[in-house]
Amino acid sequence: MSDITKLIKLFEQKFVAHPWHGVTIGDDSPHTVKAYIEINPNDQIKYEIDKPSGHIFIDRPQKYSNIVPALYGFVPQTYCDGLVADFCMKKSGKSNIVGDGDPLDIIVLSERNIDRGNILVDCIPVGGFRMIDGGEADDKIIAVLKDDQVYGKMTSIEEVPTLVLDRVKHFFLTYKTNPNNDGSDKKVEITHTYGREEALEVIKLSNQDYINKYGDVNLEFAETLKMFLK
Repeated sequence: MSDITKLIKLFEQKFVAHPWHGVTIGDDSPHTVKAYIEINPNDQIKYEIDKPSGHIFIDRPQKYSNIVPALYGFVPQTYCDGLVADFCMKKSGKSNIVGDGDPLDIIVLSERNIDRGNILVDCIPVGGFRMIDGGEADDKIIAVLKDDQVYGKMTSIEEVPTLVLDRVKHFFLTYKTNPNNDGSDKKVEITHTYGREEALEVIKLSNQDYINKYGDVNLEFAETLKMFLK
């Protein structure tokens, strides 16, 4: 084991990894991925990762009555930029779409009540919603918790009960909606509900968008350490 590898191992043992940059997407990605969970169905507050630090912060109290229907967070080492936007335009037939500049969102279905966020879960993507929020590609990957007793063996969105999908779709279409209908809301639409193969492609593209934006974090960390050790 090289001195650099030893030093990296010491960093890993002493410090908690950044949930977006320091946690890997998963060795079997995109077929199975890690998801970092920010909020759960018990939360009345919208929590979100603070991108510079990796800590969870309060984005806002939920303004209205909508409750997230499952575990909700993002896939580490993903980023929605040009490749994701181009794929969205290709599949939706729309133009002038850009990436939303965030990690790829994911919602994870589980039969068990998991009442905490700020956790990592292994999950299996089964499909997704092609959501466009104010002209930005904002895909929502739908996944099932690995080894879950009810959802864990599902590999296709067709296996997910329609009522469950409807509930998730309703949340995404309405959780920002102003009940006064005063015209202040950005236009949010879901153009398609897609299956597993498209979900895997979106994950791969968002991971490539991440690499294009941030590079290989582990490699750059090792190269930087080499410079300091010279």
